Amino acid sequence: MKARFTPALFTHAEAVLGQLLRFEHPADAVVSRYFREHRQLGHADRAFVAETVFAVLRRRRSIEARLGDRRSDRARLLVALAVVRGWSLRELAPVLRGDEESWLAGVKAFDDASLSPAERCDLPDWLYDRLVAQWPAEQLPALARALNQPAPLDLRVNTLKTTRDELLAGLAADGIEARAGRWSPLAVRLRDKPSLASNPRFQDGAFEVQDEGSQLLGLALEAKRGEMVVDFCAGAGGKTLLIGAQMRNTGRLYACDVSDKRLSNLKPRLARSGLSNVHPVRIEHERDAKMKRLAGKVDRVLVDAPCSGLGTLRRNPDLKWRQDATAIDELVAKQTAILAAAAPLVRPGGRVVYATCSLLTAENEAVVEAFLAAHADFSLLPASTVMARQGIEIGGDCLRLLPHEHDTDGFFAAILERQS
Repeated sequence: MKARFTPALFTHAEAVLGQLLRFEHPADAVVSRYFREHRQLGHADRAFVAETVFAVLRRRRSIEARLGDRRSDRARLLVALAVVRGWSLRELAPVLRGDEESWLAGVKAFDDASLSPAERCDLPDWLYDRLVAQWPAEQLPALARALNQPAPLDLRVNTLKTTRDELLAGLAADGIEARAGRWSPLAVRLRDKPSLASNPRFQDGAFEVQDEGSQLLGLALEAKRGEMVVDFCAGAGGKTLLIGAQMRNTGRLYACDVSDKRLSNLKPRLARSGLSNVHPVRIEHERDAKMKRLAGKVDRVLVDAPCSGLGTLRRNPDLKWRQDATAIDELVAKQTAILAAAAPLVRPGGRVVYATCSLLTAENEAVVEAFLAAHADFSLLPASTVMARQGIEIGGDCLRLLPHEHDTDGFFAAILERQS
């Protein structure tokens, strides 16, 4: 159902955008808080506000280039509706004032050829420069277009409770259109974005929301029954839950994180999942003594390292405006330290999977190459081999997922094996 477009609804969008463009907090948190404070907004109203303000975040540079001397949040929203979302001047008429109709007609006729390559890609200059150093410039528009599209909604089937075919049949019975994922044998992709919190299958733990690419990072670990496994940067535990199910709820799986809040968010998900082999562990830092006691004893370690998150711009478009080159350098130092601290946990013959949701070589291949140069007892296991064993045909020595090629978020994973 489409929201009734009114000046009052437009005012709500203007208020949210004003908060977002201060870039003081993550965009999804800002929007969620606003909706909690304005519960009178219905589902369709919230969808309009969220989609419109996120359109401004995604296309900020090309929108700014079209504004001329009208540097206001109101003007940004009007351009987003007219150009990005394709609304006609007739559809916008309920909120237009003064000469805005003629101004917007000029905006719609704007010549994109006058934009710089970074503006056409809606990327900050520093990020465009880094990406063009990694890929041919002619490939970047396709990547940028994919990053500027809203992400689909993916689910991961909990194989302890059901199968993918059973889940698809159940969702169809609920009136939810879905299909099997392209890559992950656990993935289900929804056609739309229904509310799932009250769905009985969700409440029973039959599925979790998780991007298909994120699922592949967990599958790269190839965790087995009865093993000892560490999820070194577990966060809210999406990959932890996948790994626990892969272990068939046997062995010991340590979910480690420096944040009490993130680990507390894992608890209700654990309760739904039916897993009893997961042990949350709060650590102070990557060299916490709790972890050192496991040195040389662990079969597999997942290092889903803190990163720029630039592979998730479909979901978090504000990140490209909140990050900068200095922040990337600081993250690389942290990633290097975490990987170096996590690797000694694995036994000879054990495996470390280093993963990020970044697009940048500096956070990905460069970190792995530096690690291998400093740790002669580790070698790179081809990701294509590991994936093929699970029926996933995806090439490369490292796993690199890109939204315009794989229709997932942007992810990277390197599979590192300790020599026996």
